[in-house]
Amino acid sequence: MTGELFSPLHLRSGQALKNRIAKAAMEENMAGDGQLPDEQLFTLYRRWAAGGTGLLITGNVMVHAEALTGPAGVVLDENAPLEPFTEWAKAGKSGGGAIWMQINHPGRQVASDMPGVVWGPSDIGVSLGKHSSRFGRPSAMTAQQIEETVTRYAVTAHRAEKAGFDGVEIHAAHGYLLSQFLSPLVNKRTDHWGGPLENRARMLLDIVKAVRAAVSPSFAVAVKLNSADFQRGGFDAEDARQVIEMLEPLGVDLVELSGGSYESPAMTGRAADTRTQAREAYFLDLAKDLVKSSPIPLMLTGGITRRRTAERVLDSGVAIVGMGTALAVTPDLPDRWRGGREADRSMRPVNWSDKALASAASMAQVRHQMRRLARGSRPKPGTHPAIALIAEQRKQRTALRRYRTWLAKSRNAA
Repeated sequence: MTGELFSPLHLRSGQALKNRIAKAAMEENMAGDGQLPDEQLFTLYRRWAAGGTGLLITGNVMVHAEALTGPAGVVLDENAPLEPFTEWAKAGKSGGGAIWMQINHPGRQVASDMPGVVWGPSDIGVSLGKHSSRFGRPSAMTAQQIEETVTRYAVTAHRAEKAGFDGVEIHAAHGYLLSQFLSPLVNKRTDHWGGPLENRARMLLDIVKAVRAAVSPSFAVAVKLNSADFQRGGFDAEDARQVIEMLEPLGVDLVELSGGSYESPAMTGRAADTRTQAREAYFLDLAKDLVKSSPIPLMLTGGITRRRTAERVLDSGVAIVGMGTALAVTPDLPDRWRGGREADRSMRPVNWSDKALASAASMAQVRHQMRRLARGSRPKPGTHPAIALIAEQRKQRTALRRYRTWLAKSRNAA
């Protein structure tokens, strides 16, 4: 049973992926001392590498040490030592597949108790009703801050290549900084970074240009983009189609389609509106339309757990199937599919009425499984989401104390 799922994909950079199955990025929040990858992440990625995926995309690596999505986030900036990243790349390639580093800046999606900066295109905060106070109030970025951030992405990509990674994925989805610039609901600027879509896309396009100039032609450059934000009046599928067309002349190898943000967590199957209620392949209907006009190969992520679903995605014209949660529960799922088997376990669903809390619990469940894999243990997908969430909050408090200390020392040394 080896169909198109297990055929290679040749990218415009010349890189060839051994099959059409990718581990999509999941935020591990497992950095060791100095916000660096350590043996936990090495072990985790060796587990995934041995499972048969053609491509591993890391959880988001931060380009700015003062702007993290979580206190245990990995940072690769101009000051980070490369040796731990070299080990991470080796672990990811140990099974014969490729490993790309997802690079990111959180923008306004920063917890209110985090030190550092909270930036956005405008000073509009995250709106989560009674949970809104969990996030800091952003300040609108200056032109200098925007230009410095573009440079940070290029520096991180260049150093990722030096460390042995095969490519980078620029995160412009899920409500993080570049997604914020793309969104007309968040980006209220009146300069040339705001207003019409070509202005709102300017920062993303400038980053892609800078990254492509900083790496070799054979190094893959991908972009993760929302197929839609799933918020009325927000970034939508037509916007996504136009942005993909803008990316094509810039040498982008692949665009990964996802959807949602913290305000509308469609990526966990919990959108704020009703346009993605599918239990599997959440964004396939939108992808089917985008693939008709896309000049760039597309990857689709979100709710894919079975081979039949993966094949249906490829049949639509999508080039690569991305999976996250399914591989946290069954790290050898691609090899199982090749042998005609499916996963024998699935994650316990979170059906809480509070969507923001349910999304946080779902992510905590996934991280619980990843930590078990990193310890060499078997996943335990039946863990109650409330237990996983409480355990995650405890770990984050410890990580926050460590990050504060590290950041203060880094500032003093600068």
